Amino acid sequence: MNNSEEQLAPTPTSTRVVYRAALARDAADQAEVFYHAVMQGAATHYSLAERRAWAQALPREGSAWAVRQALYTTLIATCDGRCVGFLELDLDAGRIETLYVWPSLAGRGIGTTLLVHAERLLLEQGKSRVEIEASSMLHERLLRRGWENHGEQWVERSGESLKRYRLSKALNAVET
Repeated sequence: MNNSEEQLAPTPTSTRVVYRAALARDAADQAEVFYHAVMQGAATHYSLAERRAWAQALPREGSAWAVRQALYTTLIATCDGRCVGFLELDLDAGRIETLYVWPSLAGRGIGTTLLVHAERLLLEQGKSRVEIEASSMLHERLLRRGWENHGEQWVERSGESLKRYRLSKALNAVET
């Protein structure tokens, strides 16, 4: 899938949220979603120092996120025309690189729907498994959705050690 205007199927539970491939104009919103998801959304799982180090790992500039759109297949969720969640996918490697949702919208199925779309794209590419390195917050949710835990890792960001988990999931085609 390329970064076109192609619309992905909207979730039936929310008529205001639309899922589609990211466009360059979404990059500034992606930067804000990332920053706020880390600084506010992860507050119960990471210290302020850890969240600051994590947030500094990627620039809070749209141009940096536009470059990432060229590196990864990027799916976004929009609400009223603004990006409120996104997922970066490395199709060749069968890896989800990032998944972030605006903190006040977390728990409403936006991340789950982005994952469903990513899994479909991977299946279309002939992949039978998907991998992710997930934060402590995302780790818990993915385990409830049938992902397998392959252990914890520690990654260094700006002098802070952050815990994350290596997870994978078998992909199965579902008849519709």
